[in-house]
Amino acid sequence: MTNTALITGASRGLGLALARSLAEAGWHLVLTARGAADLKKAAAELGATAIPGDVTDPGHVARLSGAVPELDLLVNNASGLGVTPLPPLAGYPLEPFRELLETNVTAPLALIQATLPALRARRGAIVNITSDAANGAYEGWGGYGATKAALEQLSNVLAAEEPDVAVWWADPGEMNTRMLADAVGEQEAATATDPAEVAATLHDLVRSRPASGRVSLQ
Repeated sequence: MTNTALITGASRGLGLALARSLAEAGWHLVLTARGAADLKKAAAELGATAIPGDVTDPGHVARLSGAVPELDLLVNNASGLGVTPLPPLAGYPLEPFRELLETNVTAPLALIQATLPALRARRGAIVNITSDAANGAYEGWGGYGATKAALEQLSNVLAAEEPDVAVWWADPGEMNTRMLADAVGEQEAATATDPAEVAATLHDLVRSRPASGRVSLQ
């Protein structure tokens, strides 16, 4: 029986690295991201199904859930950084903050709700990618961190409510990604961990299936 994974934010960074790792192990992959060209290139490389779109769009969520009637793993990796340069909370523009909540909290929950029947049927697993900014007081990271804190508590409660589905909220640590470069600059981001290393640890987590909970990938 072939395992199936749905990965959001899969055109680059950790999402793409995890897709590569799972593909090597023979998983069937359904990948999504907003950048259609990069996503289709990744899907062609991996023999995966590409469904470009924005996870905040309910129609796109419906398309994704319809594509995975049998699902073993949902990875909510797509995420927004918010306003850059990173502003203090005293001056954080509220409309962009609402949009960040939509991307980082509401959209993952919507996709979880849409795919839970398939995940329950296969006793599958959910990985919600979080951040140490969810519980650390880092200046400028208040907006992003608040959304990740909300995602963590959502995951925590979901784990209690869905005993037949493994739920992990995973902190990948600092990785050399475009998002980190947007936050701290390319020079500093270049010294961070390669997403492929983090993806290997995440794949090991999925393979070993520990109890639901918060996990650090570095």
